[in-house]
Amino acid sequence: MNDVTVQETVWITMPDGVRLAARIWMPTEAETSPVPAILEYIPYRRRDRTRLRDETMHPYFARAGYASVRVDIRGTGDSDGIIEDEYSEQEIQDGVDVVAWLAAQAWCDGSVGIFGKSWGAFSALQIASRRPPALKAIIPVMGTDDRWREDIHFSGGVLRTDNFWWGAIMQLLNALPPDPDVVGQERWRAQWKERLEAMTFWPAEWLKHQRFDDTWKRGSVSQDYGAIQVPVYFFGGWADAYRDTPFRLSENLSVPVKVLIGPWAHLYPHEGAPGPKVDFPAEATRFWDHWLKGIDTGLMDEPRMRVWMSDHPAGPAPDGHRPGRWVEETSWPSVNAVERIFFLNTGALDPSPVHGPVDEIASPQTFGSAGTDFCSFGVQGDLPSDCRVDAGGALIYRSAPLEEPIEILGLPQLELEVAADQPQGFVAVLLIDAAPDQSQTLITRGFLNLNHRESREEPRDVVPGKTMDVRVLLHAIGYRLAPGHRLMLHVASSYWPVLWPAPDPVALRIAPGRSRLVVPVRSAELAVPPEEFMEPATLPKAAVEQLFPGKLARSTRIDRVTGQHEDCLFIDGGVFGPIGRNRLTETDTTLGDVSERVYSIVPDDPLSAKATMEQRAEISRGDWHVTVRTYAEMTATRDAFLLNATTTCWDGVEEFHRSVWDHRIPRDGM
Repeated sequence: MNDVTVQETVWITMPDGVRLAARIWMPTEAETSPVPAILEYIPYRRRDRTRLRDETMHPYFARAGYASVRVDIRGTGDSDGIIEDEYSEQEIQDGVDVVAWLAAQAWCDGSVGIFGKSWGAFSALQIASRRPPALKAIIPVMGTDDRWREDIHFSGGVLRTDNFWWGAIMQLLNALPPDPDVVGQERWRAQWKERLEAMTFWPAEWLKHQRFDDTWKRGSVSQDYGAIQVPVYFFGGWADAYRDTPFRLSENLSVPVKVLIGPWAHLYPHEGAPGPKVDFPAEATRFWDHWLKGIDTGLMDEPRMRVWMSDHPAGPAPDGHRPGRWVEETSWPSVNAVERIFFLNTGALDPSPVHGPVDEIASPQTFGSAGTDFCSFGVQGDLPSDCRVDAGGALIYRSAPLEEPIEILGLPQLELEVAADQPQGFVAVLLIDAAPDQSQTLITRGFLNLNHRESREEPRDVVPGKTMDVRVLLHAIGYRLAPGHRLMLHVASSYWPVLWPAPDPVALRIAPGRSRLVVPVRSAELAVPPEEFMEPATLPKAAVEQLFPGKLARSTRIDRVTGQHEDCLFIDGGVFGPIGRNRLTETDTTLGDVSERVYSIVPDDPLSAKATMEQRAEISRGDWHVTVRTYAEMTATRDAFLLNATTTCWDGVEEFHRSVWDHRIPRDGM
């Protein structure tokens, strides 16, 4: 391993004069013996917010012989300019220009790789699609190729509450100031004011686009897979939101592709929860060494896809590990999998259709409370719980007890013949492992906006009472059902608080024997276990002092008088859990975050749905102390979504800026 030099702030000047702030780790000898560069390009503040996490990866890559570079996107952290939206044309062009800048540095040998999780995965895919000459390979971790199909905004054309929740998180992050120790005491206030005056309320801006239009096509590399001409190593997690993308990339890209999917939440694999963890920096280095240094590490001779085949129960065991084992596939679609058909008969999943009286369900608006969050961040209580909590609100279909194990790998789908009694509505489908002890573990789920049954670009109202043939895609999964367990399906017309409800209560009608569940089943003969991954080594982290412990509270409250249900989440510490208030020792910077999110609804009234988010963030050092408070709220009428929000910022005890937004956005097939 090499000795490492760290440059706290390096300015990268864009063609229009805007400077992007970077932090760089590199081998000490790189100035005389150039090395490849690796870029992570995200908006989450390299100086403070991601500092602890960055120290677990970037120094490792530098010791392995790379210049590892962490850049704040334009308008974020300490970088100049304004951030307009996710994945804007300017942002991606800046990324292309950063790649060119890196390749031109004296310490770089001209080869560049890009990696990143979430926003960073989007960046890697989108920059790769522009084909900068110096870019040789990318590692996207938990991101998507299709912003409409699988991002935080919609699922199956149904509005996700994450559009509001994550947008409220960005409301706070977009309001944070640059660091005066970096941009200068004379300049930071003016730069902060410029950002605040340009801010928009992103959840409302996103909600103005309720169909698959140019907003979502921008940044969706699925529009042209051929544009990506560099090797890809995709890392995913079964508890993450972006589970389908690795299968589409593996099937559609013409370049070398590797896929690794663990049981993880929205975390890097070396921090992965549920476990087992995987040494991501070491595995990534094998990939970089092959494609950036020309070293045969053996990685590309290994099977194309390795995934964690989860076993019952789906929740983590007491040691934090999810039961299961690693399995391998040499290609995708797999030659080792076949489709197994189950017909939806009266209360049953059977291999043959049996016709009978029509089944009908009008789910209460509270159906879905066991679903918790759509995407887990590895925070206690954010994984789905026992589905029996919701079972009374859905049509239920059960298979006979399994005589042999079933290994599901891929994307199940439901071919459904259904009628609805309202012009707008959706179908929520849960695939469940029903154990002999009667517990019900969520395997996977999928949704379909019935107004998008024919086109996601031109939605059409449902004709009440008219039968429709639709296909509901369930999200990808690797899951083993043991003998004696049953496969179970819940079909419902609501799924709160994961999905925003239709404007009126919806009743669904399903004729038995006319719909079928298609399950991709992997051959049980392929049970030879591959070589196990190494657990991550203990990696150094930035020095930090906890000043106050954090707190997390998650609950459901029911008002027995009004019938209102409230799903409540309080975190003292931020998105990734109750870490409390901490001081970063190197920069003497104190950080503190508190947030409270409440989703409320009345069981018989979809128009009672309400989401609120209150947040407070503080950053301080010496006599510098800034505070940002935000409030956001979303409700709806039959015809429109109503969103209002406030952001207030203080410099010390003086109110520095206040923004207020009030939006009324017509519903468009939602």
